[in-house]
Amino acid sequence: MHSKRLTYGSNRVFDFLCLWILPIGLILLLSALFFVSNRNILHKFYYGLFSIPTLFLLCLRPTELKQVFREPLAIAFTLFSVWALFSLFWSPEQHPDIDLFKRPLHTFMLFAGCGLLLHYRNELFKPIFFSAALIALIVSALNLIAFMQGFRPGMRMIGGHGALDNPLLSSHLFGFFSVYWLYICATSKRLQVLWLAGPALAIMVAAVLATGSRTPLVALVLAVLWLSFVTRNRRSALMIGGLVLSTLTIALFFPEQITQRGSSFRFELWAMTLQRIAEHPWIGHSFDSELYLKLAYGKELREPHSFALGVIYYVGIIGFIPWIFMLGWALYTSVKQRAQPLFILASSLLAYGIGAGLTEGGGILSRPKEHWFLLWIPLALVAGLNIAQRRRSLLRMPVQSLKPEVFEQLCSNAHVIEADGLGPKVLRLEDGSFLKIFRPRRWYTSGSFNPYSERFASNSERLQTLGIPSPEILDLYRLKDGSSVVTYQPLPGLTLRQALQSLDSSLRESLIERFGRFMAQLHERGVYFRSLHLGNVLLMDDGEFGLIDLADMRILPSALSNSLRQRNLRHMQRYPQDRSWLFEAHFEQLAKGYASVASPRATAKIREQVLTFARAAT
Repeated sequence: MHSKRLTYGSNRVFDFLCLWILPIGLILLLSALFFVSNRNILHKFYYGLFSIPTLFLLCLRPTELKQVFREPLAIAFTLFSVWALFSLFWSPEQHPDIDLFKRPLHTFMLFAGCGLLLHYRNELFKPIFFSAALIALIVSALNLIAFMQGFRPGMRMIGGHGALDNPLLSSHLFGFFSVYWLYICATSKRLQVLWLAGPALAIMVAAVLATGSRTPLVALVLAVLWLSFVTRNRRSALMIGGLVLSTLTIALFFPEQITQRGSSFRFELWAMTLQRIAEHPWIGHSFDSELYLKLAYGKELREPHSFALGVIYYVGIIGFIPWIFMLGWALYTSVKQRAQPLFILASSLLAYGIGAGLTEGGGILSRPKEHWFLLWIPLALVAGLNIAQRRRSLLRMPVQSLKPEVFEQLCSNAHVIEADGLGPKVLRLEDGSFLKIFRPRRWYTSGSFNPYSERFASNSERLQTLGIPSPEILDLYRLKDGSSVVTYQPLPGLTLRQALQSLDSSLRESLIERFGRFMAQLHERGVYFRSLHLGNVLLMDDGEFGLIDLADMRILPSALSNSLRQRNLRHMQRYPQDRSWLFEAHFEQLAKGYASVASPRATAKIREQVLTFARAAT
């Protein structure tokens, strides 16, 4: 009994950290630099709300670590980190800073945490990014207004009065979120969203230009080219055209923006760095060595202003191999998985980071700061998406646009199964497959971020991985009016409500006991089907139970809590016929079947809820 209570408690802790704390930690990592007073606060946010919770989650369930290490990006990062730490053996410092050992661990937790979040709570990923981008947009717009009011020739916008204290570093974040809004402009089919994304992109690009930094401009060009390559639609041509037009405009009317500061000593810095690299080309100078580059006019810099050169300087060619593998593998897998839009976003952010890293940066493993937006955050996102894709938490199926005339042809001679005031909702097509229509939701609702047709398809695939029969998904479509459509092969059989109506009392008792066992299996596997009732459970021709109408479902990391189990029952009690069969006439059979799978405590809570409901009803 004590062991079961301990397991129940650890499950609740795991769910709370995974479903609630990690999303908060990620949104703060993405947005905190825009409103905190210094980077130390960002470090505390990340360590307390993302890195340490992720470490705790991996300790609670070591099997999750196995899933992380199935991802080549996580393996490559581990090899890179191990070699970086191993390089401390030839460190010029006699006593290496202990903080150096923490940095790879905290960065690795970013990879693992993104994998957990995208597997168990991937429906929050788009709202998290949108919220962070909205914060960045508002702060950037306010800073632009203040900058223009006090503008004098030669001024460069910093981006704030706190953590963002350098024009070049600020430009990394402005460019990062410029790529996000560019991705929305390139992929969104909702006109309301485009009305927001277009001006938002203009504001963020204006913020980049106001910093006077040229590095993010090069990076944005690379991001536009990459985004055009992976999307390959009409908007790609518009983006390329806009890029060419912008380049010509700057070259003709504002050439001083490109040429007035020359090369900013980049060639001199790279030449000096290459000379230092030649001293230890294979093993590097060690993770904690110092790099001092003294320019001709006396100024001393401590970065080569190139990520690649920095990696080779500190950990040599041996360390550079896993580092460059991470970049190549992330881009390669993103191209393969481009049917999933989140891969397009993550890889576009990485392309931007690669472009910026050509002439900026140099450290290899740092605490959370602006450089994370160029490398570690995009890489961790791609790794997390790969992990979730491998665990079948994300859809592999592309969403196709369907013209009205094609849709009419598809639905010709179809039989209407279900309809509402707006028209048909479920149709049986001529080939026997079903077509389900989900009406458009408002642009700011969860149904806009994660269309219900895609939830239906994703839930169906995940149920199948759990061994629970569900419809086979055939295609996903997007209609011109904003509706989304899923076509699927229905399961053969009758709804449980129909089956119970045709049985006598003794056979009904046996079937309800089996249903109690099935319901307990759902709960123990973490399936929270909010719309669970006898009309959404199918008794298949082979005698097994299956689920239909799957859009309103979540699959949680652990067995359901007692409160969620009780809430599931309360929904079924809303239907008079279900209530009569399950909770009045044959409740003992239902509880017996439930108890054969669930714990005595969970069964007792179910009994308690039913008795409470019965007393309230009388």
